Amino acid sequence: MDLKISIIRQHKYNTSFKRTPDTTPAKNRLTNSADTFEMSIGYINDIHGQTNNMMRILTGLKGDLKVSAGDNDIGDEKNKSVHKATTKFLNLAGVKATALGNHEFDTKQNDFVQTVKDFDGAVLTANFKKDSLNDQNVEDIEAQGRVDLENTLKKSVIVDVKGEKVGLVGASPVDMFERATHPDYHKDCHVDGLEETIEDIQEEVDDLKEQGVNKIVLLSHLGYKRDTIVAQNTRDIDVIVGGHTHELIKDIKEGENLFASKTGEPVILTEAGRDGKAFGLLNLVFDRNGVIKKAQNNVAETSHFYRNMIHQHIFDDILGKPERIGYVKYAPMPPSTLIEENPHANFMCDAMRAELNTDIAVWNNAGPRNFFHQGVIDSRDIRDIAPFRDGVSVANISEEKLVNWFKTSIEKTYNSPGYKPGLVAVSGLNYTIDSKNGKLVGMNFIDKNGIEHKIDVENPRSDKKYKLATDSFMMSAGADWDILATKDEVEHHNECKDYYTCEYIKKMNKPLEINQTGRIRFI
Repeated sequence: MDLKISIIRQHKYNTSFKRTPDTTPAKNRLTNSADTFEMSIGYINDIHGQTNNMMRILTGLKGDLKVSAGDNDIGDEKNKSVHKATTKFLNLAGVKATALGNHEFDTKQNDFVQTVKDFDGAVLTANFKKDSLNDQNVEDIEAQGRVDLENTLKKSVIVDVKGEKVGLVGASPVDMFERATHPDYHKDCHVDGLEETIEDIQEEVDDLKEQGVNKIVLLSHLGYKRDTIVAQNTRDIDVIVGGHTHELIKDIKEGENLFASKTGEPVILTEAGRDGKAFGLLNLVFDRNGVIKKAQNNVAETSHFYRNMIHQHIFDDILGKPERIGYVKYAPMPPSTLIEENPHANFMCDAMRAELNTDIAVWNNAGPRNFFHQGVIDSRDIRDIAPFRDGVSVANISEEKLVNWFKTSIEKTYNSPGYKPGLVAVSGLNYTIDSKNGKLVGMNFIDKNGIEHKIDVENPRSDKKYKLATDSFMMSAGADWDILATKDEVEHHNECKDYYTCEYIKKMNKPLEINQTGRIRFI
């Protein structure tokens, strides 16, 4: 297909995010004329409450219009200080609107409403539905913190950008409540399926067109594959700022993030990974009819930007000043998929096991939201790795239940899109996977003296018990795994993984080397 759009090469940026001298031929440069309109969109997605990265993004995020594709925040009511910091970040960054992602609904609805009230922009979702409170049990409404969301969420908004009207529409993930942290909070909420969602989006776009808007951006938390379907099955959408599947999309490539709409006009998709590790700037030139004629997509790595001291002071006032914990001599890059071993997560399992004196500790690979960096580390760095405020639980688990739990999680991981929920980080164990078939084929318990004891995974013992530590979500929630132990069967600790990791590091009193590998073996 010929989309008749000039794609400008990606610029290199220095740490102040200023454009380097443009060597693009004059005929292809992004320029305004009487018949064109130039604008830039600064975009983020899936920040997941990563406060250190927020401070760096504030240094670099530019754009005539700044937007988010959702999942800015993470965690439930135990994460209130992080929620406040996230809202402050969005306001300081000048974000005009965000899609409603699934992690925005980690909280109760009444807490979510307060967060939205504190946000200077709009939270958008065209495909979200909610049952009337009049049809619900009064006790459920009070216990689960449910409220009316009609005045909190919007389907679309019109914003002024350099004197021009730009329409913004939002879309939430169709699988929003399949992985909910607290399903009971939102049993009265629903998201339309993909076919209905496309109709919802088109209805809002048509309404914006009737109001004279000819430049329209969809803020989507549907995920990359669904975004490509939306792009090709709607009309009059120019840009889809996407999230949810954590794709890192650089530049503009036809068939990857440049598609033709139902009417043959270009639609550009963006997505900047996960956890605030990257953010973007999309430069656009529209003709007088609001059709993109030239475009350039720039993605910056957050680690290349410094933390402004003023912003750090603001965040310290909200979150508390972090405590310096130690120094990391060596740390590898984290894995890129959920079916690789994660030495960072293994290290935190070591901390739980040592501090709580258990036989075994486990944590899911999808749990870490950051990783150990070489150099000085503080308590906030470690909290960014484990931001969910799920206290740690300890329980005596039979060998039979443990083995079956691993079998189920491994099979589910290898048979799901994106390999969710992911392999399990461990301390006090090693295990072997037939990666071709996604099966557990071997396991060994490692005692405190480092001696391996083989576990027969085909005939695990029901009378053999291991004292196991993990967070309360993995132990008892059962969202992605079988339940290891119910809440009344565990010894629950209010302190979280980051607390035990900090204590463990302080007691080591030496530079850390994060190289805890070889605990997962593959054949």
